[in-house]
Amino acid sequence: MSRYLVTGAAGFIGFHLTQKLLARGDQVVGLDNVNDYYRVQLKRDRLSQLIGRDGFEFHELDIADRTAMPRFFKENSFDVVVNLAAQAGVRYSLTNPHAYVDANLTGFVNVLEGCRHSRVKHLVYASSSSVYGGNTTMPFSIHHNVDHPVSLYAATKKANELMAHTYSHLYGLPTTGLRFFTVYGPWGRPDMALFLFTEAILNGKPIDVFNEGKMQRDFTYVADIVEGIVRVSDNTAAANPDWSSAEPDPATSKAPYRVYNIGNNQPVELMHMIETLEKCLGRKAEKNMMPMQPGDVPATFADVDDLVRDVGFKPATSIEDGIARFVEWYRDYHDV
Repeated sequence: MSRYLVTGAAGFIGFHLTQKLLARGDQVVGLDNVNDYYRVQLKRDRLSQLIGRDGFEFHELDIADRTAMPRFFKENSFDVVVNLAAQAGVRYSLTNPHAYVDANLTGFVNVLEGCRHSRVKHLVYASSSSVYGGNTTMPFSIHHNVDHPVSLYAATKKANELMAHTYSHLYGLPTTGLRFFTVYGPWGRPDMALFLFTEAILNGKPIDVFNEGKMQRDFTYVADIVEGIVRVSDNTAAANPDWSSAEPDPATSKAPYRVYNIGNNQPVELMHMIETLEKCLGRKAEKNMMPMQPGDVPATFADVDDLVRDVGFKPATSIEDGIARFVEWYRDYHDV
């Protein structure tokens, strides 16, 4: 049994991760500022599934709070910290850049400092497939260069990886970054395409299909994401003894630092996703074919070989099964 801190516990992935950790007997302290980036009621409803369960306690706190965070870490001790609190969304970063600086940069420094001073054994944190930016070599590998982000959101996630490496190098803090690929499933975020499309189709409204539908995404079911997080958290980051400064591997280091992709390793055409959703809903969508949006990329595709080798896990939930489970949850939650 370990004592975990899960930041972003009221969020989509944080909620599912907390459930899994509690189910296996770990203690979890959840932290979230429950902001209004999307519907607060959904976050409260997730929390209602957690609060009161044995081994769980919740603190409503903003990781960007430079006064409260050091005090919080001083008053608590953790074996593992999983940082999922962040300002998400590519398009929102075009209009609200400071939200990303506050949550993803200032907030992450506060988490790093807390882990450093309280001697946390392992920090696992959410990065994003967005860091691959202008890279067009498929599948995306953690050993590729990712120095050309195409959105501020992606830049802050790349910055998190650099900041984590610094703390691994300077203070010996084991850190592992996880690049998530298009996560979906029950209790998902309302700003994501699957949720938006479902809501629109059921209400008889058109859906906006960007890049004329010529998009591919490595849709990854949330249970697979969570299984990957748990396995990685149990596999504390270690130095790579073969790392060479002459030919530096971006995914490892002489410091206890690692990065992994967690993706389904099977890109799906956006139009196929929509067709699958239509079948599950029993309704056809009216489609507005739109151009590519700033900050977006046409395709994502995860190379997960390192994840398989190091923790013995590869996401495998099909888009058909995953969407069916999401629609079942959506109908139940919204009483549709």
